[in-house]
Amino acid sequence: MKRTVFLTIASCTATGVGFFSLLFPAALQQSKGTAANAATYVWTAEVGILLIAIGIMAFLVRRQETSLSLLAFFIGNFIIQAGLFVIEFAAYFNGVITKLTGIVPNLTIHIFWAFGFAYYIREMKTHN
Repeated sequence: MKRTVFLTIASCTATGVGFFSLLFPAALQQSKGTAANAATYVWTAEVGILLIAIGIMAFLVRRQETSLSLLAFFIGNFIIQAGLFVIEFAAYFNGVITKLTGIVPNLTIHIFWAFGFAYYIREMKTHN
């Protein structure tokens, strides 16, 4: 898959999940089986804004030539995906996220995106 296509899909995914998190935090919390309250709704909406921003950045850099700045963007996104995988996995096994259906799709997506970002990091490093 071309890097431009990868970043376009990443952009749409992040922006879409971000808007869902921002506009429907209760639904997102319910889908995970977490203890939903006003504080978790605020946190979920904040994460939504961050995802929207990451999605917009991915869209804006999708056609950029290989550069140190683009490499930094990919490294940052890899860290986000790997970190979210570990956090959600631990949250499920510690009983914070109570629904398996609340983490399986997310863990799958985080693995996919982490491997994708790692692939392009490797590609950029080998072509410089």
